[in-house]
Amino acid sequence: MKTEKAEKANATSQKGSWDALKKATTEMLVLFMLRQKPMYTYQMAQEVERLTQGVLTYNTMYLAVYRLQANGYIEEKEKRIEDGRARIYLTPTPAGVSYYETLRQEYQLFTATLNTLMEQDGTIYNGGTSDA
Repeated sequence: MKTEKAEKANATSQKGSWDALKKATTEMLVLFMLRQKPMYTYQMAQEVERLTQGVLTYNTMYLAVYRLQANGYIEEKEKRIEDGRARIYLTPTPAGVSYYETLRQEYQLFTATLNTLMEQDGTIYNGGTSDA
């Protein structure tokens, strides 16, 4: 029983970490997708899932889209009626393109620094001891 609980807690913790990483990168991903072509929100989520072969899935990107719109980083390009549904196609503003570049540079610096640190696993403190 104890092992079952530990496994369940570990799975919950891993999912929470994964969700936190997705949440932290959603705005950057939305801006990236809109740099490729104007899209509506649901289409972006579908395309991300397709392009990442299902590794990244989003139930919704609407909160990130609303934040980006409120901050002037994306705007409506056009509205169309398709299959009886109104589709609002979005595109990045010049400020959004600049914001995307900043986010991307910060993300690359963060992940490169983290990878460099993690490559030193077991070697930082004389063979892995934590004594300073």
